[in-house]
Amino acid sequence: MLIFKALTGLFLSATLITTGAVSAGAARAQTLQMVGFGDSLMAGYQLPAQDSFAAKLEAALRAKGHDIVIANAGVSGDTTSGGLARIDWSVPDGTKAVILELGANDALRGIPPEQTEKNLDQMITKLKARGIAVLLVGIMVPPNMGGDFGTRFNPIYKRLAQKHDLMLYPFFLDGVVTKRNLQLDDGMHPNAAGIDVMVERFLPLAERFIAGLKATN
Repeated sequence: MLIFKALTGLFLSATLITTGAVSAGAARAQTLQMVGFGDSLMAGYQLPAQDSFAAKLEAALRAKGHDIVIANAGVSGDTTSGGLARIDWSVPDGTKAVILELGANDALRGIPPEQTEKNLDQMITKLKARGIAVLLVGIMVPPNMGGDFGTRFNPIYKRLAQKHDLMLYPFFLDGVVTKRNLQLDDGMHPNAAGIDVMVERFLPLAERFIAGLKATN
C-alpha cells in the first residue's frame, strides 16, 4: 500500500510538472515575438538597454495591452550588407515579425543606392520565405550627400514596400533629426528623449501592423 501511494504521488507530481511546462509553453506561444533589426538607431547607441527604441516600443505596446516581446537585434555601424549576412541567425525561429531598419550607414559611406536596395530586397525575401512579416522603416539621406545621391537613395523604401506589399514608416528619425535637444552630442543619434519622440510617432503604425498580424493568424 505504501509503495502504491508513493507511486501515485510521483505520477501526480510528474503530471503537474508536465502540465505546468505545457502551460508555460502555451503562454510563450501566445506572446507575439518580434525583432527590431537594424543599426545603431535600433540598438540604442550610447544609451542604457532600457532606453533603446526596441525596449521603449515594447513597453509602449504593452501599456496598450499588447502581449509582445521585441528583441533588439540592432548592431551599431551595420550596413545592409552586414544585415544580409546575419539576418538568418539574428532572427530566431518563432519570430512572427521584424521591424527592418537599415540603410543609414550605407548612405553615410556612399554605398551605391542600387546595392542598398538589392540587399534590403534580399532580406525581405528571406524573411517572407520564413513566414515572418516585415514592417519596413525608411531612412532619408542628409542634403550634404548631394542631390543626385538623395534622388537615387530616398525612393528605395517606398519602392520596396510597394513591391512586397509592406507597411512602411517613411523616416525613422522623423521629429528628431532637426532637434538638437533630442540628439546626442554627435548630432546624429537620438538621446533618450529623442527615442521617446520616435516611439510616440511610430506607435500608431505599430498597432495597425500588429492588428494585421492578428487578423491573419
